[in-house]
Amino acid sequence: MTYDLFIGDRLFSSWSMRGWLMLEKFGLPYRNYMIGLYSGTMTEDMKPLAPARLVPALRLPDGTMVGESLAMAETLAERHPEAGLWPTEPAARVAARWLCAEMVAGFAALRGECPMQLKHCWQEFEPSQETQADLKRIETLWAHARIVSGATSGPLFGHYSLADVFYTPVAARIIGYGLPVSEANRDYCLELLSDPTVRQWRAMGMTVDYDPFPYALALPSSAWPIGGQSEAHTVEGGPSVNDTCPYSGKPVTHFLELNGQCWGFCNQFCRDKTVADPGAWPKFTEMTAAVNHS
Repeated sequence: MTYDLFIGDRLFSSWSMRGWLMLEKFGLPYRNYMIGLYSGTMTEDMKPLAPARLVPALRLPDGTMVGESLAMAETLAERHPEAGLWPTEPAARVAARWLCAEMVAGFAALRGECPMQLKHCWQEFEPSQETQADLKRIETLWAHARIVSGATSGPLFGHYSLADVFYTPVAARIIGYGLPVSEANRDYCLELLSDPTVRQWRAMGMTVDYDPFPYALALPSSAWPIGGQSEAHTVEGGPSVNDTCPYSGKPVTHFLELNGQCWGFCNQFCRDKTVADPGAWPKFTEMTAAVNHS
């Protein structure tokens, strides 16, 4: 049983991030396909998925198409009750559904004024009163979740759930634009963005160059706070410490240098996602640690 997931550009498509996290974080099998949001091919790419018209979209193993993130969430939760996508306690499950539904339907000012981008953090951004109102509402909902669950930190309902999935792109906006929230909620945002899965999503997005960069602002910026200052860089050739790619096991053809050592990968994408954030990839860090401690 393998799903087909259709997503847009990782650095900018907040809804695609949600769709991916639903599958990746809960260990559900899937194949990933890219839709060209910024290459001008979206309309053509989406035709085989009709009547779905936006990303993410999910094709079930029997060929059934599911559009819209909340429908995807409910479908996956129904098909995989053992995976724990929703909280198990009834009151928490009701609250989690509420939070996700309000995310889908609301926060237009925040979403419109602060498009998600994962490359860097904007400095000196001044949110409108409408966006500040959205932030206050989000903090109210998060506080409600913690009252219901009793969790004072970490995932909103004690264990990672779809509520955390749906608010991870909100966390990216809060951190990426330096938006005003409580210290506790800023910590929650940083925890969501520090998840290795989220770091990997961002690192894969960083393999694509954009000119011009979407949603650019005439503001100074600083490095992304988690994995945003990589010390790795590409090099033209080896020899590398390793003979096979840490991800595929295939012979190496592309190379990076990190801490004075050359490491090899089976293709450009494997290399470039590692250059973007070496610490996001356990197979790479385990390989380097094993070599350096041998």
